[in-house]
Amino acid sequence: MTVPLAGSITALATPFDAAGELDLDAWQRLLAAQLEGGTQGLVVAGSTGEAAALYDREYDTVLRLAVEAVSGRIPVVAGTGLSNTAKTIEQTRRAATLGADAALVVTPPYVRPTQEGLYAHFSALADDGALPVVLYNVPGRSGCDLVPETVARLAGHPRILGIKEANTDPARIAALLPLRGPTFSVLSGDDPTCRRDLLAGLDGVVSVASNVIPRAMRRLCDLARGGDRAQGEALDAQLQEVFAFLGVEPNPVPLKALLARLGLGHGLRLPLLPLSAAHADTADRIAARLRALEQASGERLAA
Repeated sequence: MTVPLAGSITALATPFDAAGELDLDAWQRLLAAQLEGGTQGLVVAGSTGEAAALYDREYDTVLRLAVEAVSGRIPVVAGTGLSNTAKTIEQTRRAATLGADAALVVTPPYVRPTQEGLYAHFSALADDGALPVVLYNVPGRSGCDLVPETVARLAGHPRILGIKEANTDPARIAALLPLRGPTFSVLSGDDPTCRRDLLAGLDGVVSVASNVIPRAMRRLCDLARGGDRAQGEALDAQLQEVFAFLGVEPNPVPLKALLARLGLGHGLRLPLLPLSAAHADTADRIAARLRALEQASGERLAA
């Protein structure tokens, strides 16, 4: 990739069938819906895609099929971050051979490296050169925080394209904004606050919600990036119920409940369990609203 990522980018879920195997028919339909909905980039086998639960052959299959389905129309970004630098380099090379355009690389989970360790980790990965790298900071999952000062040191590397930042503190976003440029994107990793951050100047969002509302998320991004506060605020208000539901249990549990109601897969893999019965009525109600949200957004996009 020679241009930074921007706009509405979907962190894809990985559909499984009733037996717990990959549901490749659902995967193809999910990919088609993303392309039809105007999504501007796809992340395959990230945390939303349950990458930690995928076998190597499954990782290869979903990434290869995504690359084939997209056929160069939008970027395909492969999740390749692991807890060890050498293994992350190996996984990134694997993704490159399968046709990915870039690698989304989370801070090494569980091992909690220092900032110097993080700098060395990402520098080694970028120096290897298999794929351009998008940094991913999500302290709540990984156990360590990639601070803006370290990001600034990494941002000048020609093989580092940007950062997906899941820390929603406005001060964190403000500290990252000056790093934006023609070769470095700053992306939100949080649907509920993405409009605020896009209005502040962020380039896009890596979205969970866009799995089920790709048109609406594309329109929200277009409005915010275009500075249309009134229409953007109105759409964002309509979507907040969806965003809130997607956070009632660990991601992607609520998302998989909505996808199942749309006929796109049946479940998860242990240790994740299906959505609690206490949230089933809410899932039914929100699933019934998704079509209307998409239809209205689609009409406005076409106009």
